Amino acid sequence: MAVLSKIRQRSLILILVIGFCLLAFIIGDIINSGGFGVTRNVGSVNGKDIPVQDFLQKVNDVQARQQGISPTQAANAVWSQEVDNILFEERFEKAGLRVGKDHIFNVYAQDPQVAQNPQFQNALGKFDKAKFNEFLVNMKTTNPAQWQMIEKNKGLVENAAKKQLYLTMVKAAFFATDADGKAKYASETDKASFDYVFVPYSSINDDQVKVSDEELVAYMKKNEKKYKSEASRDLEFVLIENKPSQEDEAEMKKEINSLLLPKVEYNETTKANDTVPGFASVANNEEFVNKYSDIKYDTTYVTKKQLPVEFAEQIYNLGKGQVFGPYIDNGYYKLTKMINKKGNASAKASHILVAFKGGAAPDPSITRTKEEAKAKADDLLKQVNANPGNFAMLAMTNTDDPGSKQTGGEYDNIMPNQMVKPFNDFVFNNPVGTTGVVETDFGYHVIKVTGKNEAVQLATVAQKIEPSEATTDAIFTKASKMEMEAEEKPFADLAKSLSLTVTPANKVMANDENIQGIGSQRGIVKWAYSNDTKVGDVKKFDIPQGHVIVRLKTINEKGVLPIEEAKISVLPIVRNEKKAELIRKKMEGTSVEAVAQKTGSTVASAVDVTLANPTIANVGSEPKVVGKAFGLSAGKTSGLIDGQLGVFMVRTKTIAKAPALPNYTAFTSRLNGEARQQVQGRLSNALKENADIEDNRSEFN
Repeated sequence: MAVLSKIRQRSLILILVIGFCLLAFIIGDIINSGGFGVTRNVGSVNGKDIPVQDFLQKVNDVQARQQGISPTQAANAVWSQEVDNILFEERFEKAGLRVGKDHIFNVYAQDPQVAQNPQFQNALGKFDKAKFNEFLVNMKTTNPAQWQMIEKNKGLVENAAKKQLYLTMVKAAFFATDADGKAKYASETDKASFDYVFVPYSSINDDQVKVSDEELVAYMKKNEKKYKSEASRDLEFVLIENKPSQEDEAEMKKEINSLLLPKVEYNETTKANDTVPGFASVANNEEFVNKYSDIKYDTTYVTKKQLPVEFAEQIYNLGKGQVFGPYIDNGYYKLTKMINKKGNASAKASHILVAFKGGAAPDPSITRTKEEAKAKADDLLKQVNANPGNFAMLAMTNTDDPGSKQTGGEYDNIMPNQMVKPFNDFVFNNPVGTTGVVETDFGYHVIKVTGKNEAVQLATVAQKIEPSEATTDAIFTKASKMEMEAEEKPFADLAKSLSLTVTPANKVMANDENIQGIGSQRGIVKWAYSNDTKVGDVKKFDIPQGHVIVRLKTINEKGVLPIEEAKISVLPIVRNEKKAELIRKKMEGTSVEAVAQKTGSTVASAVDVTLANPTIANVGSEPKVVGKAFGLSAGKTSGLIDGQLGVFMVRTKTIAKAPALPNYTAFTSRLNGEARQQVQGRLSNALKENADIEDNRSEFN
């Protein structure tokens, strides 16, 4: 009792101590999870979290595998894959799917890096499961690091196998009946002819029909699934490019021109002045180019086709030691000097490959013997020599080389030793026009040499055209002024006063990276979505092209389409509904002639229209109108029909039924194929549409 009494006396102290301990525990957990306002998860799908560390590791893996991919592109790809995996895993569990070794091997067999590796192929060039299995067994002891990598990805491969199996099962459940095939046949071949009277919506001016923002929102809410929209931002920006002025270009031209003339320079080695000859007279071209050029000296021989198109003729026709320039090419001022020319540098030839069984890179469908291949090649050569102009057609119908089949057997700009030796020797050792048969490991080639090219070796001094320091400073000042004054003055007016163009960037999503007109600008997107950024805020960003001043124009929350976007896609629909009401009042009468007379229109005819292509000549696509015409008996007249482009009344003249077929297998097969091709995309979209997805990835990239 005494103890309880003491506890009661110190109850306040105990409460404070316990409270302090709980607070410390919570704060510690917050610190361990990354701090206040930071989540440990990139998001979740149907309550299943996607941990940030795992996610970022996968992003790094994608970047390591795919050179040149940006962090944002990698993050978006991983996110899409993670969401898909979770949603499909739920389906696998419900279906009770399990996969075995054969399913796993099928996944590997579809990976080009595995299936096309000769180490895992049989004599026919096909993926061999036994060879691959042997490789995996040996790897565990011979290459533990690689084995660990395969073990790490085991779950991904199993999921891929399950997904493959699951999709196969779903596709098998999609089937079209004979009735479906018959209906498809009818929609494509039954034909309706009818008279109609048509009053277009365009007969009423848009300004005669007012549509409020509230009416647009109400329409979208009635069709919420069709017009739902994710959160987005509308921006506007001006780009102030950091580019050289005319004075800068004139100064650079003067500077590069001076390289054509001899000049006196102080020599650090001899401690005396030396006269340096001009570019045309200099003996050591490599030293001169590397000293004065932004692009190092290159000894490579190039063909005329590889020269700048605008100046190719002048450069190619230079004499040895002559200089052309200065000229502007790809942002550089250039001087080009002819060093050397050589003939037979590249060639153009056409060929027909006649392969045989057992040759290199075999095609299992090729069964002809080596002797039969030779005989066919000799026969084709006779046809080529008899009618040289027929070579391309002979190649397209006879060659076993898929790489040149569509070009009529032609290979252009063949470099020495690019082809196998017998082919190479024939092309480069024979004059243009020579034909013949050559044997290689791939088969027999019927070859015609169609061209030879000279190549030139050049020395080029290239100096990048860049703005001067004074120009760069002036551009920076202009951009800073725009940023500061935009806080007080209307953005468009300010841009106009500085002779700048305002560019809109609408519907920028939270995980976007590119902004049209200025490229990859993840920093701008993150700024637009920051909690500190409000509508009307302006900020200057320094980008490779110069400076961009951005204004946040609108914040569009998740829901239906933003009003500005709705005015593009929804406004015409709602406006036409209102126009239809006005037009209907004018279209009085029970016959097409009476309505035509009342509205000042004419009665027109549509002939042989099908349901599959419900297009009325000189009007456009009108599915509802054509469908109504098919539904009427001959001679019957419809009521008024609100179509895509106006209000119609139709009178059916004839319905021409196509003759019945013995069976509709071709149509049924086509329907099955089309439906099954769409299974994966439609299923994935349906799962996402019905899932509870929380997406926080914009916080991490």
